[in-house]
Amino acid sequence: MATITQGAKRSRAVRANLIALPILLVIGLVWVYPFLWTISAAFKTQTGMFTSGASLVPDQWNFDNFVRAWVNAGFSGYFFNTVLYSAASTLVELIKAALCGYVLARYDFPGRTLLYRMIVGTLFIPVASIIVPQFVLIENLGLLNTRAGVILAMSGGAGALYVLLFVGFFSSVPSDLFEAAKLDGAGFLKTFQLILPLAKPVIAVVVIFQFISSWNEFNIPLVFTLGQPDLQNLAVGMLSFQGEHATDWTGFAAGMTISFLPMLMIFLFFQNYFTRGLAGATKG
Repeated sequence: MATITQGAKRSRAVRANLIALPILLVIGLVWVYPFLWTISAAFKTQTGMFTSGASLVPDQWNFDNFVRAWVNAGFSGYFFNTVLYSAASTLVELIKAALCGYVLARYDFPGRTLLYRMIVGTLFIPVASIIVPQFVLIENLGLLNTRAGVILAMSGGAGALYVLLFVGFFSSVPSDLFEAAKLDGAGFLKTFQLILPLAKPVIAVVVIFQFISSWNEFNIPLVFTLGQPDLQNLAVGMLSFQGEHATDWTGFAAGMTISFLPMLMIFLFFQNYFTRGLAGATKG
């Protein structure tokens, strides 16, 4: 009887997979098609892009689009700026969120609950709405039209989620570890340095989320570098292909490919670690 029941369950599972698999393949194709079409358009001629329709195979391969994007449009400089902004802002955001989460999770001080609630409340504030006070602050600091100003502005918002992730993790760490560190004479920073390596899953999530967010940031690099266009990033650099009377669409497609392909490759390479990190962060 048990064998018959197990066989019936396997049969139902096979039928469900036969139905679900084609549906998932269609959904996946619809999702990935725009990316594939953009990459294909990057290798097409201007005429071929508009005459080939939805075809993903270029009639004539054209590599000049990447030359125009990398050299003529200045994407070599934009790429360097993007990597610098993303790496530096991610490091600042990681340190800031980890320290804040550590203090909120392990220390009891007046106003702690109010501060925690205020941080949670910032989750409902649009990041774009604080760009004006950020601009005034950066200008008063004398960092406008500088890379340091862009990095500081990109590190100054949308960190509440990361703080909450670290609060959840540090709250789950056994108190015995902190007591043992205190008995060994470890102070605030030393204890933090000893416990932080245990938060690798949360660190992975924060780094990936913040790096991708910084890589795709448009508003801050545009507004804070109006006087120095050579300090802009790849997202803003896309405007280089838009002329007064025409747009270089194939060059734009090449620029888009240069912009999103590295991030796509990095995500595919680290996707297993990302999944485990996200699961570990939510469990914390």
